Amino acid sequence: MKIKNKILTLIVIVIFTSINLSAQIKATEQYSLTGKLKTDSKIISQNINHPESPKLMIENNSKKSPMLAGFLSLIIPGGGEFYSGNYLKAGIFAALEAIVITTAVVYNKKGNNQTTSFQNFANKNWDVKRYAQWTINNVNNINPSVDPNNYNVFRSDGSVDFSELNRFEAALGGLGGIGYTHRLPAFGDQQYYELIGKYPQYSHGWNDANPNDTDFHILSPNFLFYSGERGKANDYYNISDKAIIGIYINHLLSAIDAVWSAAMFNSNLSLKMRVENRRFAGKNELVPTLKLKFSF
Repeated sequence: MKIKNKILTLIVIVIFTSINLSAQIKATEQYSLTGKLKTDSKIISQNINHPESPKLMIENNSKKSPMLAGFLSLIIPGGGEFYSGNYLKAGIFAALEAIVITTAVVYNKKGNNQTTSFQNFANKNWDVKRYAQWTINNVNNINPSVDPNNYNVFRSDGSVDFSELNRFEAALGGLGGIGYTHRLPAFGDQQYYELIGKYPQYSHGWNDANPNDTDFHILSPNFLFYSGERGKANDYYNISDKAIIGIYINHLLSAIDAVWSAAMFNSNLSLKMRVENRRFAGKNELVPTLKLKFSF
């Protein structure tokens, strides 16, 4: 047994010595070794060629389309931001959309209700017959050159002929007139309700106006109240109109931001894979390495 062990040991020594000698011969041939251990070790370490790490690039399928993002937000504000993964901005634009739409709807409804209210007030308290009669009675104070008998303002049944009334108003506002500058539109027309509470010439059509007044510039309380109520309706409609403009602006801004968000998403997302050469337990090994970088 002892002889066998010695023989095996001898064989191992011979093999190791042969390999080492072969390596030294190759190193000597390649690096021109000097035979000095310290110097030769330095030469070998400086000239070891590690295998170049192969670089493997993986196509990133997570990129976002800026055009699609912009289109989504143009249709639904926040849609493009959601598509690009920017959920905070998506929520902000969606919330703004809800706010401006709600504002537009609510104030348009308020305007409609207010309009119905002031029109009902006018129907109850303003009368074209009263206005026409006061104008005829005070024609000399308005325009003495006009003869009311030349105008058939009242029909035989007592109703007012609007075309004749308009002709009469035009004559009063002509040469020598002192302020009859408008023509009363047909009953129920939007301009009809606007003019009777806007211009003093219609002030004596209100039921609380003094029929003995000789100056149409004297305004009755109902005229002033009606003007304020009509003004409220206009204010409501103005707010609604501005909210509608806000809807368009929100869509446009969201679309622009969505394009930018998608572009930034693509530029901030970097996915790389490569094989790195690392040394473990005295030997080199190729280790696959995945690097994912996302900055914001």
